Formats: sequence, structure tokens, C-alpha cells
Amino acid sequence: MDELEIIKRGVVSITTEELLIGKLKKSKSEKKPLRIKLGVDPTAPDIHLGFTVVLRKLRQFHELVHRIVLIIGDYTAMIGDPSGRSAARPQLTHEQVMENSKKYQQQFFKIVGKENVEIVYNGSWFSKMNFQDIIKLVSKVTIGRLLSHDYFADRYKAGNPISLHELMYPVMQGYDSIMVQADIELGATDQTFNVLIGRDMQKDAGMEPQIGIFMPVLIGMDGKQKMSKSLGNYIGIDEEPQEIFGKLMSIPDEIMIQYYELISDLSLTEINEIKKQLKDGSFHPRDAKKKLAYEITRMYSTSEKAKNAEEEFERVFKDKQNPEDMQEIKIASTELKDGKIWIVKLLTLTGMAESKGEAQRLISQGAVTLNGEKITTPSDCVLQDGAILKVGKRKFAKLRL
Repeated sequence: MDELEIIKRGVVSITTEELLIGKLKKSKSEKKPLRIKLGVDPTAPDIHLGFTVVLRKLRQFHELVHRIVLIIGDYTAMIGDPSGRSAARPQLTHEQVMENSKKYQQQFFKIVGKENVEIVYNGSWFSKMNFQDIIKLVSKVTIGRLLSHDYFADRYKAGNPISLHELMYPVMQGYDSIMVQADIELGATDQTFNVLIGRDMQKDAGMEPQIGIFMPVLIGMDGKQKMSKSLGNYIGIDEEPQEIFGKLMSIPDEIMIQYYELISDLSLTEINEIKKQLKDGSFHPRDAKKKLAYEITRMYSTSEKAKNAEEEFERVFKDKQNPEDMQEIKIASTELKDGKIWIVKLLTLTGMAESKGEAQRLISQGAVTLNGEKITTPSDCVLQDGAILKVGKRKFAKLRL
């Protein structure tokens, strides 16, 4: 497989392929690696499988010995990317962003590797700007150009407010491309507008415009919307192996092949064989999903842990047994009254629910059991040493008094 074939695998679109071929030829003839830009805003500390679609493409460029430029958006993250949003994102402090970025980078290197990677913070240039610099920067892009894009146009038509700082986001991302002299910028399809703004700004600055390479958006566990932490339909790559495995087993059958194609290490030949077997009925969807869950879990832990996660899943969900290795949580005697505890309080004490409101919602959904007995009302429950608390399908805890 030649370089272009590797780059094009799984890609939705390239702006433009002809220009990309020219850059690759020039890179080879001059023996000078291309600068591949990826900008990330660490608005949360964890990377989920949806984001690995772009990171895996970045790894391919890394293996092709091009220069990876990872921009940590410590300033853009304080705005928050408005792409696909019907309302403004909550603004984060610089301290929150920097704290998130530490864990973010650790997970990034799990996928891409450390060699030949340049890490820069866009605060290193934005923090030095005065108001005159900002006026000069925003003068490069018209309001009409910004409002032409769906995520601003739709909000404007619906009468939803658009803050001025949100309009700054694509301009700032475009300026990043100038500052790092990007040859190529990677992104999901929902980043198309921002990447194209970067091309325009590079042209205006007298630079050769970057190539935009756009990857598909991974559908979340719900099978409907893109994978997102804010939607709660995500699978984090740093989650426990049992959690990754269990979540993957819960995805709808119809999105399973997308997961194989976009986030697994299986070859196209292997994936096509799985498609064929699913179609002719020789491979049951549940077994295909189990193979997928094993492969992905192995990638972010070890083969041994993936196998243990599979065995645990079979024991808990197929054989209806409790997990062998469940967490034990100590409940102080002072939390009980006459041997009883309010179930809502128990859920928050154990961390099975983040708030009383969430605890009550879980109870109303029938997602809580204590010693195998479903809790249907937020009442007081008798608590004995060694009681098993279960929330949802995958959360278990043995309670110790």
C-alpha cells in the first residue's frame, strides 16, 4: 500500500486530493517531512473512542515519518468550539484547561507515540496579543463568512443567542495554522468550516494553504448521535477494561461495522470477511460484537485484561453471576439508623450516583438493586455487611460495615 492509499483509508474528504499529492511529492523530493496539525481543546480530561478516529489517522502520518504538530488549545478551550452546538459552551478557566491537558497528553501518546511530535500551546501567541493585535486578526474574516456556516446560521435563525467570543473561535483556530506553518490539518467532518477558515487565513498571510483531511464522526453508544461526553454516550480509552468491554457489547448491531472500520486494528480484508459472514449468517452479531469488544479493550489495556473482561462479561451477563473482583466500599456505622439507610444517600455515599437527583432518577428507572432485590422507591433499606449494590448493568459494589 503506497503513502496516498494509507492516508486515504477511512477518510471522508480531502481539500483537495490534487494539492495533497503535490505536497507529498514535494516532501519526498526535498526529503522534508510535512507538518501535520491537530488542534485539541482539553475541555475534559479524558479521550474517548470517538476522538481516536482522528488520532489513529495522525498515527499513520507519524508512521510515515511526517512531523506531528499537536496544538493544545489552552486559549481556544476557554471559548469552547461552537461546532454543532445549539447553545454556547460553559467557559472554563485557564487553570481547568491546563489540568485537563496533563491527562489528555498521556492518553494521546498511548495512540500516537512521542517521537517526532511537537507540542505547542496556542496561549504562547494569544497571551502576548494586545487589543490592536486582536483587531488586526479579526479583520481578516467577515461576519458574513462566519454566519454562513450552519452552526451559527441555524442558531441565528432560531433566535438563539450567539456571543461575540464564539465568533472568535474559528478565527483563532485558523491563526493557529499560520503560527505552526501547517501543511495538513486533520479533523472530523464537523471541523470542516474551521479548517477552511485556516486555509483562507494562510492564503491571506502569503502562505501555501494547508490541506484539510476530514474523518467521519463516530456514532455514540446510543446509535444515534456522535460520541460525546456531554451526551453520556461515550467510551473512554482510560476506563477500566471491564467497562470498555461492557459498553462495547451494548452498542446497537447496526453501528458495529463502523466501529470495526474506524477504531479497530483489523485489516480491511479481515473486516470485509466479517461483513460477509454477518450477511450470510455464519457469524452471529453477538459473537462479532464480542470480537470487536475484545479487540478494542486489548488495544487500550492488554490481551490478558481483555480476556478477563470478556470472561467477566460472560459471568455477569450470560450466567447472571456477580463479578469476582468487585470493589468493596466501607460504610460508617454513623450513616445508619437502626440498621437502615436511605437508598438515595447510599448511592451518593458510594459514588454510584453523583447527586441525589441522579440517584432518584436511577431508582425510578429500575436501575438499582440491593442484594438482588430491585429498589423501586427512594425509601430506607436494611443494610447488612457484605450486601451487594448494583447500579445499571455494569456497576457493582460489596458494602462493608
